[in-house]
Amino acid sequence: MKNGRIRKILMAHRGGKLEIVPRVPLNTREDLAIAYTPGVGEVCMAVHKKPSDAYCYTIKHNAVAIVTDGSAVLGLGDIGPLAALPVMEGKAILFKKFGGVDAYPVCLATRNVEKIVEIVCSMAPGFGGINLEDIASPRCFIIEEKLKRRLKIPVFHDDQHGTAIVVLAALSNALKLADKHISRVRIVFNGAGAAGIAVAKILWKAGARHIFLCDRNGVICKKRKHGMNTAKRNILKYLDPAAKPGSLADAMKESDVFIGLSGPKLVTREMVKSMNEKPIIFAMANPVPEIMPDEARKAGAFIIGTGRSDFPNQINNLLAFPGVFRGALDARAKQITEEMKVAAGMAIAGMVSENKLAPDYIIPSALDKAVAKNVANAVRRVALKNQK
Repeated sequence: MKNGRIRKILMAHRGGKLEIVPRVPLNTREDLAIAYTPGVGEVCMAVHKKPSDAYCYTIKHNAVAIVTDGSAVLGLGDIGPLAALPVMEGKAILFKKFGGVDAYPVCLATRNVEKIVEIVCSMAPGFGGINLEDIASPRCFIIEEKLKRRLKIPVFHDDQHGTAIVVLAALSNALKLADKHISRVRIVFNGAGAAGIAVAKILWKAGARHIFLCDRNGVICKKRKHGMNTAKRNILKYLDPAAKPGSLADAMKESDVFIGLSGPKLVTREMVKSMNEKPIIFAMANPVPEIMPDEARKAGAFIIGTGRSDFPNQINNLLAFPGVFRGALDARAKQITEEMKVAAGMAIAGMVSENKLAPDYIIPSALDKAVAKNVANAVRRVALKNQK
């Protein structure tokens, strides 16, 4: 049975999952003269005279580069740029199917930050946006910041910001059901990589003030000296100043929310039992979460979310990135701001009506195509408002 499924998957990928399809006819000599030489020269000169016309006359208005070095592929780790290509192709078809965005895999055979930045900047004229994907921390933070400073098109690291947007959406609805306010709840993270840090930041932006972040060395705080790096030191200003050295189990005592972006089976029933009434558990390690939903439920969890499609409340980046880029491209935004990300999260949360909200239904299906449209509208509104 397993071998049969593997064969089916490999056959579905045979030849790759992408192709380029022309949008204009090429049936006559006149068609050829318009689409290519000599007619295309008129378009080239129009763009030369007015560079912004590239958004009208070329694919730039709808093109996103999916850039990776293959160093942190979800669930697979450091497998390199070539082996990462099937994932990038998959990302590209999701962009197209859900957001109508033409996205292209760009797999780079270098881990050098400056080289990656130079390559992306050099190819940027042909794209309306850059989506960074599966690049290991802390290199991903540095690359993103350098690109944002140099480019005038949106740069978005989906592993960070896509995850953050969808967690914000899920938590907003979960807190409604639990009758708790984001400013008062104690939120404990396990996992201080790219996603964990980005989620902490967006929740702080949304009003969270009691955030505790843990990694394999325990609670990250001002008093801790070992196992720190620049990203962890920079995140301290978003964390509860009352944080002190201790273990994940210590941090989870009398907490309201657990958000796992780490590894399998790191949370026990006892940890969940030590939380406050109506605990919210987002155990998002893939494929095996920090605690399995049935274990968390037996321990008293009120709401449980995972990154898996075979359990309720799948916290899936697919709910965010197609709509975020659709809205940013439509507005010709120069960057994707925190305000745009929060608006995207609220748009996703709003897709679940009050009368349908339930512990097993706090977030819409990843396959609901209406989500991307709503997210795009929300992002576009914020982007256009900020351009005035």
